[in-house]
Amino acid sequence: MATASVHSFLNSFNSKLEQPVRQHLKNVYACLAMSTMAAALGAAVHLFTNIIQAGFLSAIGALVFFFLLMSTPDDNGKSMPTRVGYLLGFTFLTGVGLGPLLEHVIIIDPSIIITAFVATSAVFLCFSICAMLSERGKWLYLGGTLMTMLTTLMVLSLANIFFGAKWIYQTQLYLGLLAMCGFVLFDTQMIIEKRRLGSRDFVAHSLDLFVDFIGIFRRLVIILTQKEQESRKKRKD
Repeated sequence: MATASVHSFLNSFNSKLEQPVRQHLKNVYACLAMSTMAAALGAAVHLFTNIIQAGFLSAIGALVFFFLLMSTPDDNGKSMPTRVGYLLGFTFLTGVGLGPLLEHVIIIDPSIIITAFVATSAVFLCFSICAMLSERGKWLYLGGTLMTMLTTLMVLSLANIFFGAKWIYQTQLYLGLLAMCGFVLFDTQMIIEKRRLGSRDFVAHSLDLFVDFIGIFRRLVIILTQKEQESRKKRKD
């Protein structure tokens, strides 16, 4: 029964996605896995060594790698090793930037990080599969809504600078989590459509998904930490 279900599941992928698209997605997710490992390494370097610490220089470094990646053309794969290097440099320094947040969480409860990573992986996987198996272009209409949500998040960030209200921060946190989940649907289907139109740039496509993954992970870490702090406060009371 389980074997039949697996075969049925795999056949649904074969019927929905052409072979070139499936191969492209394999490259995208392989690159995403490398990017995630590079980010984890960056976070570990911040946490356990003094080689590189999160700060202004690491943020500038991440921006430099990002712009180098964006400004280097794909050239039908000729510049792929260079662009992968830029991507890993960006993701590594992004992980370094997560260091201070993870330091704070470790003090409260280190298991939150594992829980958040597993939850992020599960959410990401579910939304990715949903996008792949959905009707062609079904989630692309989310583009306008997601841009509106990003604009709202920017406005909330500016408002919070002046007012510092907890409800604004919480709204920003949960709305951001919802937006990142929406971007997984949107970006996955956009990557599929770009490949059908001839784009083979799996490095740039994996960058889109990496930003979504880190966005979900960061917000889940904060939400779970808040829940743990509230739970401890209630137990003390």
